[in-house]
Amino acid sequence: MSVRELLASKGTEGIQSISPDSPVVEAIGIMTKLNIGSLVVMQDGQMVGLLTDRHLVRALNRSGGNLSQTLVREAMETKPVVGRLEDDVHEVRRLLTENHISHLPVADENGVVGIISFFDVARAVLSNVEFENKLLKRYIKDWPEEK
Repeated sequence: MSVRELLASKGTEGIQSISPDSPVVEAIGIMTKLNIGSLVVMQDGQMVGLLTDRHLVRALNRSGGNLSQTLVREAMETKPVVGRLEDDVHEVRRLLTENHISHLPVADENGVVGIISFFDVARAVLSNVEFENKLLKRYIKDWPEEK
């Protein structure tokens, strides 16, 4: 499965973004309301960073538990690893694992087109395994049919 197919299967939820000059508490509000774990940080139509729940925890630790004066730019990753639409889901899994990250922005020549989470990859791999298992059971004669 390609990243293009994975993004298509997620639906049209769109890319959630925030400005680097926004307060972190605003980002937390957006992420909580939408039940998401990351925001693309955009400035002048370009991605300038990525803010994830992990970045927020680190910022919370650095601030001594008070994020009221912290801006997104102080917490975000300024050089996130980025995937491509042509990447295979196994390549994405490798990128996420090797870089110890949970969210991967995906970009093409026009900019960011989506975000892939570790959860998205796990769901895609599980779905693929279930599909292959079903095909193998059909191939084996006299395998009891699942109901």
